[in-house]
Amino acid sequence: MRRPTPQRTPRPTSAETRLLRLAREITGLPLAAALETLAAAWTPGAALPRDVAQAFLRSRGDKTSALALAWAREQVRLALEEIFAAAPKPGRGPVQAAPDTLAWLLLAACESIAHEPPSAVADRVRAILELSGLGATAG
Repeated sequence: MRRPTPQRTPRPTSAETRLLRLAREITGLPLAAALETLAAAWTPGAALPRDVAQAFLRSRGDKTSALALAWAREQVRLALEEIFAAAPKPGRGPVQAAPDTLAWLLLAACESIAHEPPSAVADRVRAILELSGLGATAG
């Protein structure tokens, strides 16, 4: 009788490691600081966007890898959602939505910065801060 082959736990990709580090980094920050940290992580030429894109392409057809990458990204979204949930209602911007929806929307906006020309990053960060209700605090 053959012994079952022990399952090996795959090593986390650098994308997963970076995403989880980012989630820890923004946890407990004020909203403006968290959004600026997220935007900076996704600037053109930063390591995170490249690592996530490569991990996404490598995970095609590998459900375990795809789920691990999605789980790491979700940790970032959940950290941002907690920040939105704790933020006072008057600080929310023109998009009136639940904290989970705002977190999803603004994380996607930060991620899209990776596809912008470097000269547009400051304007995109300002737009993200305005959507969050922090436009007046952006400097």
